[in-house]
Amino acid sequence: MSAKTMTVAGIMSGTSADGIDVAVVRIAPGKQRAKLTLLAHEGFAFPAPLRRAVLAAMNATATSTAELARLNWRLGLAYAEAVNATLKRHALKLDLVGCHGQTLYHQPRAESYAGRRFACTWQLGEAAAIAAAAGVPVVSNFRPADMFAGGQGAPLVPLLDYVLFADPRRGRVLQNIGGIANLTAIPAGAAADAVVAFDTGPGNMIIDALAQELFGKRFDRNGGIAARGKVLAEVLSAALGNPYFKQRPPRTAGREQFGREYAAKFLASCQRHSNRPEDALVTATALTAETIARSYKSFVLRGMKGRAVDYIVSGGGARNATLMAMLAQKLEPLGCELAASEEFGLPAEAKEAAAFALLAWQSWHHLPGNVPRATGAARPAILGQVTYA
Repeated sequence: MSAKTMTVAGIMSGTSADGIDVAVVRIAPGKQRAKLTLLAHEGFAFPAPLRRAVLAAMNATATSTAELARLNWRLGLAYAEAVNATLKRHALKLDLVGCHGQTLYHQPRAESYAGRRFACTWQLGEAAAIAAAAGVPVVSNFRPADMFAGGQGAPLVPLLDYVLFADPRRGRVLQNIGGIANLTAIPAGAAADAVVAFDTGPGNMIIDALAQELFGKRFDRNGGIAARGKVLAEVLSAALGNPYFKQRPPRTAGREQFGREYAAKFLASCQRHSNRPEDALVTATALTAETIARSYKSFVLRGMKGRAVDYIVSGGGARNATLMAMLAQKLEPLGCELAASEEFGLPAEAKEAAAFALLAWQSWHHLPGNVPRATGAARPAILGQVTYA
């Protein structure tokens, strides 16, 4: 199938479970890689009952079949409504939709279950609801194909990072800080197979959990509460001893490692050292900054060969001034120049949604969407499943 120019909507709802991002992009074939033009992007907060249902189901130890079936359908309806609202606001016509879905469980390494050892992943959001509402095919369920090729099913954003940000003269690191933080490192002049990508660890996940528990807020806006606190050095040092942070890439993380159970233990540790809630919040913020900086220094810095590096941050964490100041303090001495993705023409909120628009375009044209060096797959794989309107 010869590749053609298409208008594609990408839909993303991440591990923070705070809402839906939609990005509409025009994607055209190119000589070496596709060309993307962002046409529109919108964000939609989850209604409070839906967010509660998503958070309750994530990594749940017990739930019901009915609850999961209803949640799958309800998410599909929410995604469909978000796409249609975006199209109405911007008077655009689509050819295709790519939907990541809402991750409920991600187990990238083999574990025993019912007599077999295997890895698995599960993203909810009924694709047929989106296809029926938008009137175009929908590509969804992107992760399994990579996992059956020997990969961890994540990260899947590196292809977009390479297409948009590869530069012949400057190294680039694309750092997304959502619920989980992940980076893509592209050395100057590198080919796609030289890209390194992995999850650095918690992004906003612990920060948001503590903001909710201690202050009744969904997140720490601009890092304003954390800015009043003092980092609890003993707690931070103990947290950095987690074996995950020493694990070499490829590696992925989620609520299974850093979700509500981890956040509760982290908070209890903070409260043994301080009765000031802002101290707990700033210590969680410092954990995110420190694990990002250590990941870069341990696994990326050498590959940049001493060249200047643009360290481009996206995701909700890019709006946290306290977190960004911590990152600048740790990364700038390593030769990194911090920037927001807006400075390179892509709003932070649109990036991951745009990535799944690109992956859908790749799948539609029978082209691989994974970067094996990033996911650990043995081979390139065509990702996703197509649901027709």
